Amino acid sequence: MRREDGDSVLRREGGESVLRREGGDRGPSLAERLAQRATATLHASPLHRLRLKGRQPLRLLGVPADPVPGDPQLGERLAAGRLIHAGATVMTRDLDFGGAGLAPAWRDHADSWGWLRDLAAWAPDRAAGAKVAEPLVRRWLARFADYDAVAWSALVTGRRLLFAFAHAPLILSSSDSGYRTALLGGLAGWARHLDRAAFRLPDGLAKAEALAGLHAAGHLIPMGEARVAAALAGLEKLLPTLVLPDGGIASRAPVDALALAELLIFSGNAALAVDARPAPVFADSLARLAPSLMGMALGDGMIGAWGGGAPIAAGALDRLAKGCATGTQLVRAGRWSGYYRLSAGRTVIVADAGPPPLARIAAGHAGTLAFELSDGPDRVIVNCGGDRGLPAPLPGPLAQGLRTTAAHSTLVVADTNSTRIRDDGALGLGVEEVSVSARSSEEGHWLEASHDGYAKRFGMVVTRRLFLSADGSDLRGEDALAPAVRRRLGRATDRAFDIRFHLGVGVTATPTADGAGALLKLPAGRVWAMKARGGPVAIEPSLWIDAAGGLHKTWQLVIAARTEKAAASVQWSFKRAGK
Repeated sequence: MRREDGDSVLRREGGESVLRREGGDRGPSLAERLAQRATATLHASPLHRLRLKGRQPLRLLGVPADPVPGDPQLGERLAAGRLIHAGATVMTRDLDFGGAGLAPAWRDHADSWGWLRDLAAWAPDRAAGAKVAEPLVRRWLARFADYDAVAWSALVTGRRLLFAFAHAPLILSSSDSGYRTALLGGLAGWARHLDRAAFRLPDGLAKAEALAGLHAAGHLIPMGEARVAAALAGLEKLLPTLVLPDGGIASRAPVDALALAELLIFSGNAALAVDARPAPVFADSLARLAPSLMGMALGDGMIGAWGGGAPIAAGALDRLAKGCATGTQLVRAGRWSGYYRLSAGRTVIVADAGPPPLARIAAGHAGTLAFELSDGPDRVIVNCGGDRGLPAPLPGPLAQGLRTTAAHSTLVVADTNSTRIRDDGALGLGVEEVSVSARSSEEGHWLEASHDGYAKRFGMVVTRRLFLSADGSDLRGEDALAPAVRRRLGRATDRAFDIRFHLGVGVTATPTADGAGALLKLPAGRVWAMKARGGPVAIEPSLWIDAAGGLHKTWQLVIAARTEKAAASVQWSFKRAGK
């Protein structure tokens, strides 16, 4: 069984699955970067401006539903003259949409008209919303009547079309015929721009957003049958490179999988708005994405911090379940994505047993073999968090720190990341291959995984073994280091290493008298006993970043040990007291 698409390769060896990071990890090539610059030059040319001209639509054929609710508080602040996004506030009274000094994330939000979603959530009626929206749209149209590299980027233009269509009642209710003509002409021109620009993007989420906007435009702007067909052909080619056979996302970040799922629902709603049935590519992709996401949720309904992304709130998954035919169906074993779910009784474990993504795909994390654990609604063991997907960016040092191996519940050799985090933020060399074996029986569930992230630097391979009892009350684990094959004939160098278990919010830890364990009391009152053999257990401060970006002070259990002849084995357990 093999899949080769520049992301990873899966092969089966006996009872093991082996995921290998392939295709290079240096990001876009020089030729690709030069091609992107040439495309930008072409889009600014008189020839491209001529291509944007065409038949002027008199109306839209429908209004699609926006599947994601906006923030009424942000809408209220916009009505009061403050456009807030990504931690930046800009007063709208004298706003120049293309002015200098605007943060890139804020500009993308403003130019995509994503603020219409929040305004619609606040507006008590159409007239109140239109009173705020129309002046902003007029100003934007005047500023960007012609091509602009940022405002007209294919990604931003695709988003802008979707938001404009979904919230057309707020921006197309004016009796000013000149304004309506300019706006409808703008919508048509942006669609013509995407007719070419969307297909020039490299494969990725940005291309999916551009094609989704193009697909919606084909349904909602008259005479768009050919445009729908072209967009669907592009999506049918693109989506298999983004969505893995088990429903995981190529970037390995659940926040990206959720964003893609919501995008597909949004674009598919354009077909429903004109009484057409969304093409099968939408339902087929959602039928893989949604169960995979559901399988990553812990007992509180939230997905943890994986792939460099922030946790995902339970409400987002509930909304996705209602919007997909698969409902709450879930995937337990992600042989392609590398995420595995073990569950028994009230206990749920999600483990990362896959290599990180390529630099050209995403800025991921260095948390290979980490796991999270919940007991009912209480999170017992977690990762510290992530920056991507938060409503506002975290301070740079904190955001970078969350991506490190030490910010995950896993083993760290010599306080060194298992995969390098480069100065430009992309992931470098490190974990290239992860081998996994999983099985279940009447006794419980087993998971064993190994990675080579420290093989080239320290000559060691890391193995983690997990066993969860059938009733969910007993988790036993082993973390082992062994000489890598290439170093077995050479001189071994011993290294210090730590095994970190970051605790959930509200979990208190009390050390045992022998220094080899701790008693954990959960918010609901249940108690778990942790024991270790192979190194002392320390209780140290930690932190956790929630789905809204809030910082919570927490604790972590740290087992400190050292290799002997480049090898070591530490056994540990978490057992629930009582029932």
